[in-house]
Parts: sequence; structure tokens; C-alpha cells
Amino acid sequence: MRVISEDGEQLGVMETGQALFRAENLGMDLVEVAPNAEPPVCRIMDFGKYQFQQQKKKQEAKKKQTKVQIKEIKVRPKTDDNDLNTKVRHIIRFIEAGDRCKVTVAFRGRELAHKDRGAEVLSRIVEMTSDVAKVEQEPRFEGRTMHLLLAPLAAKKS
Repeated sequence: MRVISEDGEQLGVMETGQALFRAENLGMDLVEVAPNAEPPVCRIMDFGKYQFQQQKKKQEAKKKQTKVQIKEIKVRPKTDDNDLNTKVRHIIRFIEAGDRCKVTVAFRGRELAHKDRGAEVLSRIVEMTSDVAKVEQEPRFEGRTMHLLLAPLAAKKS
């Protein structure tokens, strides 16, 4: 097998027993790096330290990830102006925190005959939040609800 030392220099091709003896003298492990190569490649290293470093790299990568949540606000076609202003303030707070916001207009009974009122409510919300949010998904009608997805204009700065 081909053996590589702990500092990366090639020690050449040697027998397994000889390579193991060399690794034990250094107080390290003999780790097979490329088993399919001809001849197989092994490296002398401290395997516990290597595993620890790999685990630390994974943790660092995990820390840098950002989780984007989708918050939902529900309104009705008959929602009054003051209530709508309160809901819009909530939407702006969610957007400024870096989250997306799904706005749902729920229809009940005969309200389904006036889908234009629901679209009007959504367009007012889009107009009121236009300085902090953009429409990521246009209003869609599904069953008894109409949905709209708002996203922050710029990425959240930490």
C-alpha cells in the first residue's frame, strides 16, 4: 500500500505490517484513504482528532444557516380599516424580522360571490406594505380562501 505521513509527504509503497508499525511508533493511526486506488492509499493520522475537526466543521456550517419562517395573517373580506391597519403592522413587523408572510383571505357563505372584495383587501395590503415587502406569489384562489405571499425587499442584515 502507498503510505502518506501526518504532514502530507509520501513515504512510498510498503507492506501493511510495516506501515502499522510506523504509525504505532508515532502514536497515531493508519487510515485507509483511497481503498479503490492501485495500490490502496493509507495515511498516518490521529483519527480521533480528525473526527473531532470534522464535527466542528459541521457545527460551524450549521451556525451560518438561516431559517426563513413563513408567518400567516388571516383576514376576511369585511375586515374594517382599523383592524386591517393592525394586521398590516403585524405583517411589517414579520417582514422586518426577515420572515416571509402569507396573507390569507377567508370567505364564508355568500362572501364567495364577492371574490373581488377579497382581491381588493389583498391589493390594499400590498399597497400598504410596498415600502418593506414585495409580492413573491400573486394572489391565488383555493377553495374558500385566497392567498398571497409577501417577502422582504432586501435580505436581512445581521
